[in-house]
Amino acid sequence: MDTLTKNDLEAFRNNLISDIGNLIESKLANGKESEEFGWMRSKTIRKKLNISASTLQNLRITGKIRFKKLLGSYYYNQEDLQHLFDDESE
Repeated sequence: MDTLTKNDLEAFRNNLISDIGNLIESKLANGKESEEFGWMRSKTIRKKLNISASTLQNLRITGKIRFKKLLGSYYYNQEDLQHLFDDESE
């Protein structure tokens, strides 16, 4: 059986922090990819458009925007939102 030293723990800590950082970076990159794909999560839409959750829900319920529900999260079509606000400005 090997003895665990402080240096071993420090190396483990550094590896763990590095791995967590890599996971966060990949998660952020995946979020950007899905945004380019055209579907965005509720939170992202609300931040970009500065609208409340209830406003977004009303747009969804009235059928003004397409959405998909996946594992409890709503995803909205970015094109639909753009067209919706383009139509209102004309």
